[in-house]
Amino acid sequence: MEIKITRTTTPKQKPADQSKLGFGIYYTDHMFIMNYDEPEGWHDPRIVPYAPFELDPAAMVLHYAQEVFEGLKAYRTADGSIQLFRPEKNMARMNVSCERLCIPKIDEKFALEAIKKLVWVDQDWVPSEEGTSLYIRPYVFATDAHVGVHAAKHLIFAIILSPVGAYYPQGIAPVKIFVEQKYVRAVIGGTGFTKAGANYAISLKGQEEAEEQGYIQTLWLDGVERKYIEEVGSMNVFFKIDNEIITPALVGSILGGITRMSIIELLRHKGYKVTERRLSIDELVDAYKNGKLEEAWGTGTAAVISPIGELKYGDLVMPVNNEKIGEVSQMLYDTLTGIQWGRIPDEFGWTVKI
Repeated sequence: MEIKITRTTTPKQKPADQSKLGFGIYYTDHMFIMNYDEPEGWHDPRIVPYAPFELDPAAMVLHYAQEVFEGLKAYRTADGSIQLFRPEKNMARMNVSCERLCIPKIDEKFALEAIKKLVWVDQDWVPSEEGTSLYIRPYVFATDAHVGVHAAKHLIFAIILSPVGAYYPQGIAPVKIFVEQKYVRAVIGGTGFTKAGANYAISLKGQEEAEEQGYIQTLWLDGVERKYIEEVGSMNVFFKIDNEIITPALVGSILGGITRMSIIELLRHKGYKVTERRLSIDELVDAYKNGKLEEAWGTGTAAVISPIGELKYGDLVMPVNNEKIGEVSQMLYDTLTGIQWGRIPDEFGWTVKI
């Protein structure tokens, strides 16, 4: 399919200070849209000026949350070129989410071409200051005007772009994490392994509780036994215990992060022992009490690496690595962002030039 391009005649003013971009505040001049209508399938791909959608009040996404999304970034390198980081993995994961939520799959290669073309159209929006990037948000949602529970027959696939800085205001400074015991985020057999908007709505209550206690994020436990560590609200999580790096296994209730995947590959490449398995909160507490909890960090597209400086479980407050960035966390951040921004060679073949 040919992607038609209609350029805006009223371009927006770009943020003057790239050091104050924040995250998810500004949006570029254009967006990509493609429609799905049964039995025609996906059709009419186009890049158009950024504008609101017009939805029927009965649109199914508003009532039954049939929606999935992805998140990736475009980076401006020192020579002025633009590159993506493992975008094919995001499109493959999007189709995993689509299948679980009964959404017609997207042609992954075509979706990648749509991303590349949209970034090319809005290339002047890709920031160049240290730590900045262009966040890319592909998403699909149901538009059928029908109040009745069934899989949609009419959907929209869209992509929007946002120039961003650090996800957390403190950047790579260690964050404080609250272990949630009352609420659950996901169970095996549900949608925890997908990138569906409903998962994030479910997590908001725990996030509010964490913030009320002065913590920036929630660490979720499994939804059945309430004992096994799963993930942080917006990140996968890793722990360095007695010189072994442990991350929860993907058992069906945890999102398979692209950054998580890359970190595991990078650590093993550098000779670290990395284990993917179920890790109980009690085991983590024992490691802390025995002086074996050496480092902890979260991983995700938005923050890349986010060191954890403190964990709170009930009344127990556990400082990690004296609330400082650990050696492994720093190495991972420097290496991964070095590859993403083109500061160091990409020996893994992870980057894709626009």
